[in-house]
Amino acid sequence: MNYITHIPLLMQVQRTQTPAEEEEEEEETEELGHVDTYADYKPSKSTIGISHPDIVVETNTLSSVPPPDITYTLSIPNLTINCGLLSALQLEAIIYACQQHEVILQNNQRAGFLIGDGAGVGKGRTVAGIILENYLKGRKKALWFSVSNDLKYDAERDLKDINAPTIPVHALNKIKYGDTATSEGVLFATYSALIGESQAGGQRRTRLKQILDWCKPGFDGVIVFDECHKAKNATSTKMGKAVLDLQHKLPLARVVYASATGASEPKNMIYMSRLGIWGDGTPFKTFDDFLHAIEKRGVGAMEIVAMDMKVSGMYIARQLSFSGVSFRIEEISLDDDFKLVYNKSAKLWAETLAVFMRAADELCLVSRKSLWGQFWSSHQRFFKYLCIAAKVRCLVELANKELEAGKCIVIVLCPWLSEALVKHLGGIFLWSLLGGFMTVTLVTVVNMPLCLGLVGFSTARIEEMKQDLLNKIADLGKELPLNTLDELIDKLGGPEKVSEMTGRKGRVVRRPDGSVRYESRAEQSHTIDHINLKEKDRFMCGEKLVAIISEAASSGISLQADKRVKNQCRRVHMTLELPWSADRAIQQFGRTHRSNQVTAPEYIFLISELAGERRFASIVAKRLESLGALTHGDRRATESRDLSKYNFENKYGTKALDKITKAILGHIESKVSPPKGYPGGDSLFFRDMKHGMMDVGIFCKEPRFGLSTEKDCSITKFLNRILGLEVHKQNSLFQYFTDNFDYLIEKDKKEGKYDMGILGIDVDRGMPWEEAYEKAQNLNSPDEGFYLSYKVSLAGYHRAESDALHVPARILMQYQEACDTVSPSKDSWESQFNFSFGKCSHANWNGKCKKIEEGQECLQGMRLRQYHMLCGALLRVWKRVADVVSDITSSSILTDTLINAREVLDNMMRTSVDRQSVIQYQPNEWDSA
Repeated sequence: MNYITHIPLLMQVQRTQTPAEEEEEEEETEELGHVDTYADYKPSKSTIGISHPDIVVETNTLSSVPPPDITYTLSIPNLTINCGLLSALQLEAIIYACQQHEVILQNNQRAGFLIGDGAGVGKGRTVAGIILENYLKGRKKALWFSVSNDLKYDAERDLKDINAPTIPVHALNKIKYGDTATSEGVLFATYSALIGESQAGGQRRTRLKQILDWCKPGFDGVIVFDECHKAKNATSTKMGKAVLDLQHKLPLARVVYASATGASEPKNMIYMSRLGIWGDGTPFKTFDDFLHAIEKRGVGAMEIVAMDMKVSGMYIARQLSFSGVSFRIEEISLDDDFKLVYNKSAKLWAETLAVFMRAADELCLVSRKSLWGQFWSSHQRFFKYLCIAAKVRCLVELANKELEAGKCIVIVLCPWLSEALVKHLGGIFLWSLLGGFMTVTLVTVVNMPLCLGLVGFSTARIEEMKQDLLNKIADLGKELPLNTLDELIDKLGGPEKVSEMTGRKGRVVRRPDGSVRYESRAEQSHTIDHINLKEKDRFMCGEKLVAIISEAASSGISLQADKRVKNQCRRVHMTLELPWSADRAIQQFGRTHRSNQVTAPEYIFLISELAGERRFASIVAKRLESLGALTHGDRRATESRDLSKYNFENKYGTKALDKITKAILGHIESKVSPPKGYPGGDSLFFRDMKHGMMDVGIFCKEPRFGLSTEKDCSITKFLNRILGLEVHKQNSLFQYFTDNFDYLIEKDKKEGKYDMGILGIDVDRGMPWEEAYEKAQNLNSPDEGFYLSYKVSLAGYHRAESDALHVPARILMQYQEACDTVSPSKDSWESQFNFSFGKCSHANWNGKCKKIEEGQECLQGMRLRQYHMLCGALLRVWKRVADVVSDITSSSILTDTLINAREVLDNMMRTSVDRQSVIQYQPNEWDSA
């Protein structure tokens, strides 16, 4: 007889009788395993072309659905195809784009196509190939919109690379308003040019009209919206409206949307009007209907959108393999001196808030919206500067260590930082910012009584308050950090060793004698417009081994370890500050990870230990999660997926915020305890947090209601504001918030309400003896093994998410003192294994189950799990399905699960599941479903 030996199998000592069946049992929390994120990609239905030079992958969710059959025949010369000027992947995208362009939508507009390939796959050549294909078909004019006029040279290079140098590229910014003499070729323009206008000669001329006149009525050529995420928020920006207007006025144009990011949220898809997802002849009459249906269903629905778009032939999205790419987050500890300065700053801002309130009351101000808007904007900017300054020392140490290891450094700054530094070039720029804001705002408040005719005591009192504050600002300013960007350049060797690619025109340079001076970035032989390109060349040839870039250089620039350049050292991509939007983040990450590279980069995200700063990682994590779902069919598909633990901007974050504010105000008794170890205990924690929330404006006093939460206090505002608390207070408050956040998620998981998105599942959760025995011989740590509580029998053994089976530490700690070690035999294991296939734990313990006797379902401890599946193209019937499910289950929850079809059928055969219970909708059944 076989036994498993030397395994910690813990069984609760039965001090009492077997638990009665009437006893309420804790619901099992089943963790469905996430499927592997990526699958190797090869064209499934296109057979022409040479393989792509680098490994390309597609998310498992998108790879689970096939593209449509190919009906289009290319006109691109065989020489271009056979020489590999366009790879098989790029040719596939060209074919599907041209095939989709032959479709006319119900609104009589030509269907468009979205290229969602990740940065570095070669969207430029793909777009050039689409233009070449249409040029050969006789459509000699094309429009190409991008984010920078400099990218015109890239467009010319891409056309030349595919053996189409005869197609001319005209820069719209070099053509006079009203001039439409250009006969054919590509008209290259930026998105900002779409809203350009001129009043020269007393006549109003617009670029949009000039473009329409050049295209002429009936235009059926190509319109490329490269980096099309720039057209987001189409209803709220002039640029977005112009993009929609252009598509509307050229209904037969062949529209191509090209971007690695596409849209960061469903609402930003509005400019993709040619995809035919909403409008006449679709289930969604307007974009708002589509938006409501998708946002109501959550992330799972957004993943369905991407899959449905691929099935319908309007979308393709591949990206470079992340093989060899490493990601890590460096959480930076703060020294005592910095914490002291930070705490002084927090106290000064709290005092400033009180002074401003007194001043506003003194003046009897009725409208204070503008005042507080400026105040909190500068409050946020100040503490964000301070957070970034805390990382400089650590970043320089990391950079020098990597340089010594033979690597080169790419440092990414947020655009607002480099732009703001142009205005704050003094050594103590934080002092300038804080003092300047307070001076301007307080002077405005001081002068306001004069405008209102209120002079005398109030004015003198406010002047005294202002001077007192400015004196304190001057004292604090002496301790604040230096200009971050210029300090970085100085610490890493100065401008001679650092390539700066930002939008600023000048910088502060330290002289050999220690003094500093301001100098222009322009050089004798290069204008400021071309200096970024020159700095890029110096980095790529190895003349400089450190590059610092901002958004001004993050679109279209390539800094990877290219096989064609001299500097082939591995890139270490350091992010000092995550961008405000995922669009910018993806562009920046794609600068160092591209095709034709010798080595993949390393990504390092620097986040200080300040809890409130995680708010900035939270924004990007939220956008990236949503972005991956929309543009790659899997919300975990974006490069910084490891940041998901910082994502608090969701319904759980909102609920957690509501609970902690009510608990701190004493309106409810929280089920989550305050952080342990807070000085003074729980009572002092709640008192300090109440005062702290008042200091940052989250709590405010109302004449009638007393202390209450500020109106419209969103999770964004909360995480912004707590940056203004002292270090130990904001960390404790943030811990209390995250504890509530985790509690709510765990609660929803137990109740089956948690949306995990696309998951992999096992119908049979049991583990045969042979598999258990093999795992038992290959445990990775002393804590791994097979554990059993008094409520669970051997029938309850489940597959764990990791290869080893274990009980979480919190449960083990709860039961370990009253557990004995047991070694089960093969016979007993197999007996329980077979018993648990069709019967619950109650039947095992008591010989019967009360729920079963009452005609109810009971799955407690059973191997078999039952899932009801709807398969196929569900987007068109999504609303109807959701309504039906909601009516039946009294819940709006729909879980989107990816299952391997072969495994499902095998499970059905093995477990005798009725195949008729699996319903599949095909596209031709949408209307009859």
